[in-house]
Amino acid sequence: MLIVKVTHYLVCMVFFFFSWMYFRYGKFTISGPVGFRYNYYALIGYGVLLVIFYRVYNAYLFGYMRVRSLAVAQFLSQILSIVLVYLICSVAWAHFSAPWIFGILLFEQAMANIVWSYLGNRYYFHLNPTKKTVLIYRDERDRRRVSLIKSKPLDRVYKIVDEIQYDGRFEELRDRLDGYEAILVSGVNSRCRNGIAKYCKENRIPGLFLPHVGDVIMREAQHIPAFYAPVLYVNRSKLRPEYAFVKRAIDIAASLLGIIVFSPIMLIVTIAIKAYDGGHVIYKQKRLTKDGKEFWILKFRSMRENAESDGVARLSTGDKDDRITPVGKFIRKCRLDELPQLFNILSGDMTIVGPRPERPEIAKQYCEEFPDFSLRLQVKAGLTGYAQVYGRYNTEPYEKLEFDLLYIHSMGLLVDIKLMFATLGILFVPESTEGIATGTTTAMETTIENDLSTENVDR
Repeated sequence: MLIVKVTHYLVCMVFFFFSWMYFRYGKFTISGPVGFRYNYYALIGYGVLLVIFYRVYNAYLFGYMRVRSLAVAQFLSQILSIVLVYLICSVAWAHFSAPWIFGILLFEQAMANIVWSYLGNRYYFHLNPTKKTVLIYRDERDRRRVSLIKSKPLDRVYKIVDEIQYDGRFEELRDRLDGYEAILVSGVNSRCRNGIAKYCKENRIPGLFLPHVGDVIMREAQHIPAFYAPVLYVNRSKLRPEYAFVKRAIDIAASLLGIIVFSPIMLIVTIAIKAYDGGHVIYKQKRLTKDGKEFWILKFRSMRENAESDGVARLSTGDKDDRITPVGKFIRKCRLDELPQLFNILSGDMTIVGPRPERPEIAKQYCEEFPDFSLRLQVKAGLTGYAQVYGRYNTEPYEKLEFDLLYIHSMGLLVDIKLMFATLGILFVPESTEGIATGTTTAMETTIENDLSTENVDR
């Protein structure tokens, strides 16, 4: 697999080098030492950026992503790398040449991406035959959570051939695990999960675990070396002063730049909304941010006027929602309805990367079902985050909470930058815009009734 990845990477580098030669000199080769060093500086810069973006978009995650997703991830990485190298060099030279040759380069790389992604997945499945997997779950809701990961081509690697509903002692379960080549766990008690994890290590078989909130929180735990026993420290998450300063500076700079760059698009959207029904262009709605503080979030109106005139807060059902106007469907599909939130970021109500803000009445219903949902309010609400990048529009609230806590307990400058770029990738993923059931007032109506209180989180 390493050879497959390196070969694809080198092919992209070769394509770029010859295209760069043509871009600078009008031919694919040059004679003499003129500009020799700088050409290779551009090649090295492109190679470094390519590695970074490949990691951001998981472009080489063969076996776990579809061919289409792999090819798109690789292509997006190549576009961003080429654009950055072109802009940096053009600014340094104070001269912007026509970059049409890079269009041909991107076409060549796109073809290579499709071929290599197909061959890479085929070869991965050849090296990793389907493993007989057993699913161990506590109740029906935990069993249902597994469907969130079965939408990807994991069935080609981990084929669930048996299911065991169990929540007792691991010792009584051990003998039932013989003969399986992988174990998938969802929702059993912590002592049993610990036993299964040890069993997987001892028998050298893969273990896949869907975590509880408590598991995610413990990832943040820090070892305190002052004691004569291994003590782990956990407390409410706080931004380090230097990180908070840099994060706010990036918010201000990025939101200002975004407002300037996207102002023509925002003007066109404004005209389109006004021309369709003559109603208000901007839609304001109360949302929650850090420590439960309320603020007015700004969006381009995508629904008809007075869509909630009955006073009931309903979640959108995506393309199936008859309240959405034709203009609204388009701007939602392209995420253009979120652009006014750049002003929320500039004013300090929101940040670029953080948990998406919920409506107070919906958040209250979530918290009544499982109080841990309020842990999302440890940090300021954001425009994008883990749940938006790695989940879907209709990801259930418990999974959203876990995604948001994963971010909160690992947040940092590099993580923020990675998520900013990764957000571009979800524009090409149709699944990320799926809605929920028609008439749903909260996402809780899409789940099976189940007690997810703090007491059960510790199970």
